[in-house]
Amino acid sequence: MRANFRMQRLFVAPDLVSDIAVETTKDQFNYLANVLRMEEGRDLLLFNGRDGEWRAEISMPTRKRMALIPREQTRPQSPLPDLHYLFAPLKVGRLDYLVQKAVEMGAGLLQPVMTQHVQGRITSLERLQANVIEAAEQCGVLAMPDVREPVRLEALLETWPRDRRILFCDEGDAGDNPLPVLRGLTDARFALLVGPEGGFSEAERNTLRGLDFVTAIPLGPRILRADTAAVAAMAIIQATLGDWR
Repeated sequence: MRANFRMQRLFVAPDLVSDIAVETTKDQFNYLANVLRMEEGRDLLLFNGRDGEWRAEISMPTRKRMALIPREQTRPQSPLPDLHYLFAPLKVGRLDYLVQKAVEMGAGLLQPVMTQHVQGRITSLERLQANVIEAAEQCGVLAMPDVREPVRLEALLETWPRDRRILFCDEGDAGDNPLPVLRGLTDARFALLVGPEGGFSEAERNTLRGLDFVTAIPLGPRILRADTAAVAAMAIIQATLGDWR
């Protein structure tokens, strides 16, 4: 069922149960009452990543309080996408964009990976979560991706589950077309690994290419920024191996 983009959507933490009011946070109250000027009796859509999407009615018992009362479920909860996204952190502005686009493209897990040439860093997982929520609210997403703590590439590879193949975007690959590589894979579970703006080091590329659960893919004849490469790679993967088929 498609999302209704004519109504305001809001992520909330509590359970969503028919006729059980959800109190807004201070920030949510300010956004709904002062920014959007939504009043008593108005409808909006709520979701929490667990209970599907609900049409809710605004109740304002006082001028300083707002409650959101779920009235009916408009969409059942969808499963979390199975594509894991492993990425080297970028500088703040580009990192915000990268996280939002990953959610839009169907990533089910976001794993920051620290590589030798990484230029950005994760200063706050709460900021990443806020970007996940913003993208989900705007794009009709119901299943909320998990955001993991940063991990070194070496540590990630040492403990990686062998039943999930890593597809890593290799800027040094001799080919241009990823489709023959992707169409030749028979695995059922995948993760996408995108390196930093400076690319993977030669040692990292050699390590990745030497692992039987890792497959290198090219991304065409042009040099792409890391955040652009992520969107391009996820689109290709979803179209050939994922939920666009």
